[in-house]
Amino acid sequence: MEPTQLLTHSECVYPQAIVEVAISELAGKLTQAFQYKSPLVVTVMNGGLYFAGQLLPKLDFPLETDYLHATRYNGETLGKEIQWRVTPNQKMKGRTVLLLDDILDEGYTLAAIRDKCLALGALEVKIAVLVEKTLDKVKPIKADFVGLPVPNRYVFGCGMDVYGWWRNLSEIRALKG
Repeated sequence: MEPTQLLTHSECVYPQAIVEVAISELAGKLTQAFQYKSPLVVTVMNGGLYFAGQLLPKLDFPLETDYLHATRYNGETLGKEIQWRVTPNQKMKGRTVLLLDDILDEGYTLAAIRDKCLALGALEVKIAVLVEKTLDKVKPIKADFVGLPVPNRYVFGCGMDVYGWWRNLSEIRALKG
C-alpha cells in the first residue's frame, strides 16, 4: 500500500494537541521523579526518537542521554524475534536508567531491553512510553510512566510507523479494520 493510502485507510486516535498535553504532563511527572537522580536517559530507536525530541526540552533536571536500537517489527506489522542493532553501552553501570519509547505493546521488546540494562549494571530501570496499547492479556513488563492509552489496533504517528512510514506525524492514527 502506498504511504498516502495508509492515511486514507486510517483514522485519528489522538490529535496533535492531545499528544502535546500528554507529553507536557509526562515531563512534569518525570521531573518530579528524577530531579535528584541525574539519570541516564536512553531512547529506544527508532520509535522513541519523536517522543524524546518532544520530551527532553521539557525535563528540568540534569541528565545524560544515550540510545539503543532493538526491534521485533523490522518494517512489518507483526513482531518476530528481537534484533539488536545498537546495544546499550557500559555508561549505565551503577546508574538510574530512564528508557524512553514510543509504545508499550505486548512488552517483549521493552522487557528484553530492561533486562539487558540491568545485566549491564544499571541500579534501576524506569520506563516512560508515549502510549500503551490496551490488551486483554498480561504483559511481561509495566511502564512506570504512560502518556496515553491506545486501543488494540495498529497505531502510527508520533514515532510509531506503519510499514516504515509516517513516524513523523504529529498525531496518532490507527489503521481501519
